[in-house]
Amino acid sequence: MERSEILLGKYGEEGDRLIFRVLDNGDFMKGVDTSLPSSKIASSISKRAMRYDLTVPFARFVAQHRNDLVFPFKRYQIQPVWRADRPQKGRYQEFYQCDADVIGSESLLHEVEFVQIFDEVFARLGFTSFQVHLNNRKILAGLAEAAGYGDGLGELAIALDKLDKIGPDRVVAEWMERGMPSQAVEVLAPILHEESKRSLEHIRGLIGGTEIGSIGLEEMDDILAQLDSLGLERADVVFDITLARGLDYYTGTIFEVTTDQMAIGSLAGGGRYDDLTATFGLKDMTGVGISFGADRIYDVIEHLGLWPDNLSDAPKVLFVNFGKEEARYAQQWLKSLREAGIACELYPLQSKMKKQMKYADDRGIAYVAMAGSREMEQEVVSLKEMSSGNQQEYGLEALLGLLGIKNP
Repeated sequence: MERSEILLGKYGEEGDRLIFRVLDNGDFMKGVDTSLPSSKIASSISKRAMRYDLTVPFARFVAQHRNDLVFPFKRYQIQPVWRADRPQKGRYQEFYQCDADVIGSESLLHEVEFVQIFDEVFARLGFTSFQVHLNNRKILAGLAEAAGYGDGLGELAIALDKLDKIGPDRVVAEWMERGMPSQAVEVLAPILHEESKRSLEHIRGLIGGTEIGSIGLEEMDDILAQLDSLGLERADVVFDITLARGLDYYTGTIFEVTTDQMAIGSLAGGGRYDDLTATFGLKDMTGVGISFGADRIYDVIEHLGLWPDNLSDAPKVLFVNFGKEEARYAQQWLKSLREAGIACELYPLQSKMKKQMKYADDRGIAYVAMAGSREMEQEVVSLKEMSSGNQQEYGLEALLGLLGIKNP
């Protein structure tokens, strides 16, 4: 939980409605004027709320520990968050986020690194087609200014963020419902269509000479140029002006990852946030971060059958227990293998060979090591490969080499 005042106002009006409020202890309704609007009543009886994301609590942490941290400060965090959403495919009231952030640096190198992280993670998970969408809130602010609606970035972004769900016509209707002047709607409506929304040159022409828009375009050009020179493994990086990320605290580059292998919405996202820590008394601190939606990613992996054939936490080697002396000998080998990073174990009791081999087979252990009096004299083990049944004697260095440890 967090204090409600910490969370409210950070996620836009849509986000505020999705925050789970926690009732105060005791007789929370005592002295409450029930004739007040529900929002006022909620504030008076609920001083705490369930964590909506990991970024705002992170900003609080940074402000609290400012004297103990070295900046730029990097962190990753994996924890559950809660949203009072209507449960459906790909949307949960409780789900895990996997965040990575850098705070205390304005360098765009961090944005480039985060796109590389997206590329590596999703490629290693087995995704064959995924897109990293990029935009910049400064570009959106410049667009609003160029359209004569400079103070309406919030209204512009809230509706724009729903484009994939409600379509261009409904976005335009919502802009008008929110009071956007007709001349601004006329300027902005063309960006909602496929041929325009990914054209950086089209947007460059619309923004004209707006100062904030020009800064956003420079940042986007820099990031795209760096990514182009690096080359990515599988990610398709695209500029997308309709990407808005409705969270109010974003101020610069924004990210979103999608896949056309399954219709489920964004799998990851994030962006640059300036001065979020000022809420907690630490001014002039910029940060940038990304968040993976673990539950949605799990859903896609399940749907596409991307789980590895052998998904096991089993050790790689099991040492057979022939008795006290043999167990002491095996423990010396265990120590050496573990120091080299090889997961291994010794069967805890002297039992029938058949039982110990069945244990190895049931656990999916790749190798079984055996050492009796002869092997102990020769300082070797007899190693059986469970998949093939092949068995051969190895000294320690040869065994480490077989298990992938170079220059043991």
